[in-house]
Amino acid sequence: MRLPRIVTVLATSLALSLPVAAPAAASVLEPAAAGTSFSSPPSASAGRQLDPVADAKQLATSGLSGANDWACKPSAAHPRPVILAHGTLANGHVWAKTAPQYKAAGYCVFSLDYGKGGGILQLIGGGTAPVAKSAKQLAVFVDGVLAATRARQVDIVGHSQGGMMPRQYMKFEGGQQKVHTLVGLGPSNHGSQSPVVEGLLRDQPWLAALLNLIGGVVSDVTCPACGDQIAGSAFLQKLNAGGDTLPGVRYTVIASRYDTGVTPYNGQFLKGAGVSNILMQDVCPWNFASHSDLDEDPLALRLALNALDPEHAVKPAC
Repeated sequence: MRLPRIVTVLATSLALSLPVAAPAAASVLEPAAAGTSFSSPPSASAGRQLDPVADAKQLATSGLSGANDWACKPSAAHPRPVILAHGTLANGHVWAKTAPQYKAAGYCVFSLDYGKGGGILQLIGGGTAPVAKSAKQLAVFVDGVLAATRARQVDIVGHSQGGMMPRQYMKFEGGQQKVHTLVGLGPSNHGSQSPVVEGLLRDQPWLAALLNLIGGVVSDVTCPACGDQIAGSAFLQKLNAGGDTLPGVRYTVIASRYDTGVTPYNGQFLKGAGVSNILMQDVCPWNFASHSDLDEDPLALRLALNALDPEHAVKPAC
């Protein structure tokens, strides 16, 4: 358990969330009352054409050091801005340690908070809305980043759901030509054999305690994204139909043998052209990163930076 990171993420979620009344304590897996709402893209496509940057700013992670400098212009060495996408029941502050490191490497860095519901779970984070809806939010954000930076394409680094959801964006929301490289850190590309909620709670015991404390309920009603990420779900069958990859996009999957959040770990890997599947323990056998470690693990960061700029790859230090 990494207490400083947990406190930072939770405190930020509390600060940015509207006050809500907590229901009576309940099992984290029991059905929730109907009526849970999920945020939509801030405007219709016509509005995005008028002011895509303003729309994107509504989704940007607030107060994240190293990210969301809307005046940043990519360099010749790193011509594509990097977008960071968090996972389920999280927000962009999971990148608090690594966003400054991507910036220090010379990138324009952007982070969004997507998929946030309107119930008690908003106190913990986002990534709970249907993945297809979150992909529409990513479309808004990418358009704004491209408009602000005047870049032609972006690169995306995503953790867990955030490593899979951009594939929905590229396949169904017009993003194929706008993304050069997708790096997934423990991505749920083919779902998890065990329920996503169980994996999250097993990997992060603090989350189970917190949910019980605030009376939070995680179900397919309050967290449609959790159901979407179960292996064999209708959502994943549609996403993966016809192949895992799209022409012209470069993919890297970084997985850990000790990931108990998305299982089995080798189900995270993609098949197809332009894919690099990396098992961290093949690089550094004594790395024991769990699922929740991957967004800030030094080895995962080094491998992600190498994927973004393979011509200047640096050998990881084990």
